[in-house]
Amino acid sequence: MLYGFKDRELNEECGVFAIWGHENAAHLAYYGLHSLQHRGQEGAGIAVTDGETLRFHKNTGLVNDVFTRAALDDLKGYAAIGHVRYSTQGESNYANVQPLVFRSQTDALAIAHNGNLVNAHALRTQLESQGSIFQTTSDTEVLAHLIKRGRGSNFIEKVKRALRMLKGAYAFVLLTENRLLVALDPHGFRPLALGRLGDAYVVASETCAFDVIGATYVRDVAPGELMVIDGSGLSSERFSPVNERAICSMEYIYFSRPDSNIDGINVHSARKRLGMALADEAPVEADVVTGVPDSSISAAIGYAEASGIPYELGLIKNRYVGRTFIQPSQELRERGVKMKLSAVRGVVAGKRVVMVDDSIVRGTTSRRIVRLLREAGAREVHVRISSPPITHPCFYGIDTSSSSELIASNHTVEEIRRLIGADSLAYLSIPGMLKAIGRDPGQHPCGQCLACFTGRYPTEIDDTALPHKKERLL
Repeated sequence: MLYGFKDRELNEECGVFAIWGHENAAHLAYYGLHSLQHRGQEGAGIAVTDGETLRFHKNTGLVNDVFTRAALDDLKGYAAIGHVRYSTQGESNYANVQPLVFRSQTDALAIAHNGNLVNAHALRTQLESQGSIFQTTSDTEVLAHLIKRGRGSNFIEKVKRALRMLKGAYAFVLLTENRLLVALDPHGFRPLALGRLGDAYVVASETCAFDVIGATYVRDVAPGELMVIDGSGLSSERFSPVNERAICSMEYIYFSRPDSNIDGINVHSARKRLGMALADEAPVEADVVTGVPDSSISAAIGYAEASGIPYELGLIKNRYVGRTFIQPSQELRERGVKMKLSAVRGVVAGKRVVMVDDSIVRGTTSRRIVRLLREAGAREVHVRISSPPITHPCFYGIDTSSSSELIASNHTVEEIRRLIGADSLAYLSIPGMLKAIGRDPGQHPCGQCLACFTGRYPTEIDDTALPHKKERLL
């Protein structure tokens, strides 16, 4: 998919970053968040501690817009947590921008979260009946109330008890005046990695954040693991028994940056293998292969390499059109695709084109891109998708809330082909996807969440208890 163009078809919730033990913690957090910007563009924030006081700065908008040099200089401290946000649960406003910071008479706590809690509504109802007053509509705030009301001999025990009450996908970083806590849900839905920068510890949603600040990858945070980092160093324990690993398949297919490694697997290499597997499963006679920028380029290269059909830049992304481009009229909305994406007439005119994309969610964008290629003179357009059909909604942090939004849930492949105007359409199979990524397709569990393809969810889902998420249609 095209970051910043197809973002209204499929979105992941956010990214987190944390650092402990560095004199320029806020500045490094800024660079880390900048490398995670693709995971959320609605808001950004950083909280820091100097050992005595928690300070924070956050706002809606992109990282570059939220943080000025003066704002970063005011965030003095040796430890920081940061967050970039895309809202799936909770409105898109300042109050919901993270880190969320809570203060009492005795201490303070900042929380940043990637994922989605499927029992947040039930927990919130329970907490409100007990007297809790919520300041945001974000599911992340539930954890703070559970910790404050929880039983336990100390703060760590209260955190562990609170985490065990949560269901769904979560990667948490929590900062107090004198310690950093890191927790990953028992299934490990979301990526989370630990690194080192000299004597400092670094944690990030993706390893690409380590590269930009010069940190070294150490290992992935384990599902059900709670890390505590303070003046004594790092300690680790489990707050939950080990469950079946179920990392989101879309992290490999679409969300993560190509230069990141997840669970020991490089994202670019995995996507290239997805394209090669797709060429084996769905060959076609054509003249050129092109990918939809940016996340489908790796798969398109793999398809071209395996098929022997030349790869060309048939689609070009306009990188100077902002994500918040205002379209004040229906005519401009219809022309919006051309503002962000152009077909290269000299490459596709008169050619049989294989257009490789990573997924089709609602189908609106695929139809417009096929039309772009035809208007540029493409003789045939064959669409190849480097993932299986998305037939079920995700409740773990992706912005698809119901089957009615998903074109593959309501139409056959042939019907979708006609709807998007392609000459042919093919998806990658689930076994082909797993093998290409680096999993054993015959193994159970395979280590990945396949719920959006199969409808088999790793956790219990109470759909009636989940607030309806806002639709984001082009």
